[in-house]
Amino acid sequence: MQKRLIWDIPTRLFHWLLVACILAQYLTAEVLDAIDWHFKIGYFTLGLILFRLLWGFTGTTYARFSQFLTGPGKVLAYSKTIAHSHSPDHAGHNPLGGWMVMVLLLLVALQGISGLFIGDDIINNGPYYDAVSQATRDTMNTIHHTAFNILLAAIALHVAAVVFYTRYKKQLLVPAMLHGKKATNEPGISSSRLLLALTLVIIVIATMYYVIEIAPPAPAVDADMYY
Repeated sequence: MQKRLIWDIPTRLFHWLLVACILAQYLTAEVLDAIDWHFKIGYFTLGLILFRLLWGFTGTTYARFSQFLTGPGKVLAYSKTIAHSHSPDHAGHNPLGGWMVMVLLLLVALQGISGLFIGDDIINNGPYYDAVSQATRDTMNTIHHTAFNILLAAIALHVAAVVFYTRYKKQLLVPAMLHGKKATNEPGISSSRLLLALTLVIIVIATMYYVIEIAPPAPAVDADMYY
């Protein structure tokens, strides 16, 4: 097997930026009590997820959802080989890992979207806090905290899987996500399609600016304050 480029630069940047954002979100909410930064990093994180969704349809071969999201038959067949130390390696995500990617994306997306509708009851509110009822805010707050707890469990499972594949199966997943190359018989990618990635970044920035700064309705005015 030869080392070939599998993970493009945008995919690798997304991965490590998401790791940094999740860590920062935990610290700003649970340790530092820096809710203003919690909101700002949350918007950035939501933009990352939007970029990854777009990249999943337009990016390089192994970043595309069509390449690593397989049917239940392939997932079940692969599951039966997990205990084998020499089970088949995959250039991209294996059938189980591919669906784990989607679970993580969904959970982070739930975090980001629900955060648009909630506040800290003091000064920091999401851009759509005033657009919904208190009942909706309570629901979004529940989703926000529940999704985060599930996300922590999913991350723990993901890290455990990486350690398992590294120690038991001798598949070095972390270095590949750093330099992008894996030893494989499958064809690699020819480039990272950086111009396309830059175009998507511009689209994401414009979309997030619209969602956060332009689209939110103006806060409702309490008529009683004038009497």
